[in-house]
Amino acid sequence: MMRILLSGVWLLGAASISAFSTPASLSTSSTSTRRINASKPTPSVIFLSSTTTSAASDVEIQEAKKLLCRAAKTKLENPNRVLDAITSLEKNCKLKFKEDPAAFAEDIMDNISGDWRLIFTTGTKEGQKMKGGRVNYFPIKAIQKFDATVEPKIIENGIYGPWDIPLVRFTGDFEFNERKRKIEFDFDAIEILGLVNIKLGRKDVAKIGATTGLGSANNEKLADSGRRAFFDWISADDDIATARGGGGGLALWKRVPVDQED
Repeated sequence: MMRILLSGVWLLGAASISAFSTPASLSTSSTSTRRINASKPTPSVIFLSSTTTSAASDVEIQEAKKLLCRAAKTKLENPNRVLDAITSLEKNCKLKFKEDPAAFAEDIMDNISGDWRLIFTTGTKEGQKMKGGRVNYFPIKAIQKFDATVEPKIIENGIYGPWDIPLVRFTGDFEFNERKRKIEFDFDAIEILGLVNIKLGRKDVAKIGATTGLGSANNEKLADSGRRAFFDWISADDDIATARGGGGGLALWKRVPVDQED
């Protein structure tokens, strides 16, 4: 029974092209020169292409977020469409991150603190193979908490039962790698039913996830080599957050309003 409860957390644990041509009336010498110049885009062309690509990314990001917000609120959106939206958001957020890494990373840290309910997860790649590639909404109440306002920064994963009884909660600390949008974390304590507190080594946590197939075997390898589990963060705003886990799975969370937090 204990192993089933512990393993639940590891479920916690997704261009525009322009054509140019030269006038036919140009002399051979002039045409040759223009062709050479045409192979090297001018600053104005580069700027136009970059601006167009950025604008397209902004539109796709907003479209993906609208669908994901609906999914987080109702759980009625088709799971495959949710997966496609997270994948699209991940692609376009990477482009936005390249434009201004510091600002993008700062925006994530400004928004990440608080309580987040897990809404949707693809699970790890290993888990996907076991389930035949099926994806769906997360069936039970799972809350992930972040506090980036203190040092060390705090992370908590919890699974809740009827009447919001905390069946199991892991706590630990995390660091944020701004250059990679990566949250690296360890859990070092566990609480059972809100009554029993146990100190727990990160290797023990990683092993539970790997042996049950619910966590990533990669986390166990990371722990053995002295490295931490991680999320590659995609987005975080007032309503939703998205990330890709170290095991390759994608996840969608819904922010829990402050007046509903524990």
